Formats: sequence, structure tokens, C-alpha cells
Amino acid sequence: MIRPRLPTFTQSIRFRLTVLYSTLLFALAAAGLVVTYLAVERATDAKPVTKVIQAQKVKQADDGREIPLGTIPVVAVEEVESEVNFRTLQALRTYSLIALGGLFVASLGIGWVLSGRALRPVRAIARTANEIQSTDLSRRIRLGGAKDELRYLADTVDSMLDRLDEAFRAQRQLIDDASHELRSPLAIIRANLDASLAAPDATDAERQRAVAVIDRATTRMSRLVEDLLATARRDAGGLADTDVDLGLVAREAGEEFAALAAERGLRLRYELADGLVVIGDHDALRRAAGNLLSNAVRLSPGGGTVTVGAGRAGGWLWLAVADDGPGIAAADQPRVFDRFWRGAQQGGRDRRTGLGLAIVRQIVESHGGQVALFSQLGAGSTFVLWFPDRNQDGSPPPAANPLTEPL
Repeated sequence: MIRPRLPTFTQSIRFRLTVLYSTLLFALAAAGLVVTYLAVERATDAKPVTKVIQAQKVKQADDGREIPLGTIPVVAVEEVESEVNFRTLQALRTYSLIALGGLFVASLGIGWVLSGRALRPVRAIARTANEIQSTDLSRRIRLGGAKDELRYLADTVDSMLDRLDEAFRAQRQLIDDASHELRSPLAIIRANLDASLAAPDATDAERQRAVAVIDRATTRMSRLVEDLLATARRDAGGLADTDVDLGLVAREAGEEFAALAAERGLRLRYELADGLVVIGDHDALRRAAGNLLSNAVRLSPGGGTVTVGAGRAGGWLWLAVADDGPGIAAADQPRVFDRFWRGAQQGGRDRRTGLGLAIVRQIVESHGGQVALFSQLGAGSTFVLWFPDRNQDGSPPPAANPLTEPL
């Protein structure tokens, strides 16, 4: 059986609201008229004339005699009142039906206009959302007017678009930067393969040098891929959060780098308080602390000290790593947590991917925390990770270095 196809406008919310409002208004008006009609009917004895009395018509002569002139029908006064009431009710019923028909038509028109005005912001939201593309998320609804439910919906959509725009920009930047970073080691590997390993007249020394260069390039690519995977996993939000002992995280990260620090003649010093519990992902927090320790051990000169600390200050918990390295210039400090940013090479060490500190900031901010840096050229650096306590009152974290200044 083929169903008849209804017009498109009958499937819209505006049409449904119009029918709903009009039906309710019509039903209320009809109920009012019916009640009025019944009340009038009960208050009157309305019925047509059914009884006619024949009266004798006479004429009185001059001498007093009555001369009959015939009979005429006469209606009683009660019958006249009933007839008037009957005709009144008929007129009331007729005009009520006409009024109901006109009211129904008028209610449809008024409901259509009012529902259109009420749904105008919805059409603006739908139109703007339809015009937005994944390559251009700059459009916003910015709905004005009263702060009602539709205004709240528009503001929520604008906020969602802000987050999407930021996420798409970060994604495009990450893809561009990762492509650039991967292109360099791939080019190095290809060049050495073509120039030395694939050349029949290459000497053993040239082949050994090419193998060493390729090994460094692949190591760099492996680090980059690992950091990118860590970034993607945290962005995906699939990590489980639970109670984490921040002091235990700091000690575990220090133990992982103890052997490398001893190999380079460095001393690890711990300043860890007890009872530092944050809600977060244990492995992610340990990776953040490990990235800080990796940089500290890599950049600190032989015989120096790397300090790992954790404590509490007001409504904030902190984890800090301090080194005796070359420090960071004041102009570079705002950029150290940016993806793929790298300062000048220090002491001829191998270059990193530039994602380590960016991952640290990403992990900390995903836990509701903040990162801080205290550094001077030639005087080392201290990286501090601030995490809100369970009873945090919304105040910002302290601006001082918790390892060197009392809080």
C-alpha cells in the first residue's frame, strides 16, 4: 500500500507547533462557548409555540349589545417568552458556530506567525551550522536577544565551535610540523642509502659512517613517533583517572633515570612530601615527570645535581624538577612548551623532537593544572607542575619557585 506523500512544510516543527497551538486555542474557545450555551439554555425555558387559544372577537354596539365578529388565535404570554428564548438560543448557536470557524482559521494564521518568530533563532543556528565547514570554523552564531533557552543553545554551539576550531588548528599544525620533522630524517636516510650503501665503489669507512648517520636518523624518527602517539592518546581522552600519589610518581620517575644520571656523574636529590593525592592518570603523570627528568639529566653538566620535589602549597599540589644546566633565556621561556620548539643545541648533545615539554603541558592541563618555569642563563632551570587539590577554591597557583622559596 502506497502512503500519500505529505507536503514538505507539514513535516516542519513550525507546522507542528502551529497545529498544536491552534488546536489548544480552538478547544478552549469551543469549551467556553459550549459552557456559555448550556448555561443560557438551563437558565431559560426555550421552546417553540405549541399551544394556541381561540378568542372570540366581539363589538359592542351603542345600545350595549355585543356583536360577534368571529374568532382569532391568541397566544399566552408564557408561550411568547418561550418563543423568544428559543429564537435567541438558535441565533446564539448559529453565531457560535460561525465564531468557532473564524477562530480556528485565525488561530492557524496567528500560530503560524508566532511560531515562525519563535523559531527564527533556530533557523539562524541551523543556517550557520550548515555553512560551517571543517576547513573553516571561524563562523559563529552570536545570537542576540533575551537570555532564554535558544540563546543558551546558541552560546553552547559557539563554545563547541571554539573548541573544535582550536582542535582543528592544533591538528593541522601538528600534521604540518610532524611532516616537516619526518621529512628531514627520511631525506638523510635516502641520501646515505643512495650515496654510500647502494654505491658499489663505496669504502668500508663510508659505509660505516652512513650506517651511523642512518642509525641516528631512525632513532630520531622513533622518538618523534613515540611522542606523537603519546600526544594522540592523551587527546583521545581514553585514559582512566584515579587517585594518584604525586610523591610516588616523582620517585618512580627518578628511579627510571637513576642509572643514566649515575653514568653522567649526576646526583639525584629528592624532596618529597607525603599524602599528595591527585585525581589523574598514573602513567601519564609519570611520563610528564619523566620528560622533565630526561631534559634535566641530558642538559646538566657532569658532577651536578638534579632535584626532584613534590609538596603542597595552599590549595595546590606541585611536582618540580630542577637542574644545573645552561638555563633558558627570558625571551625563549614563553615558547618552551610549544610543539616542536627547540632552543639552541647545548654542549653538542643530540637534538630532540621538540615534543617533550609540549606533552608535559598537555598532560598537566588535562588534569586541570598549570605549568611554570623558573630559569636563568647559566643558573639552571626549575620546571614546576601545579595540580589543584580536592578542596581547591579557584585561586591561582603561587607564583614562587616551591624548591627555593617558602610558600
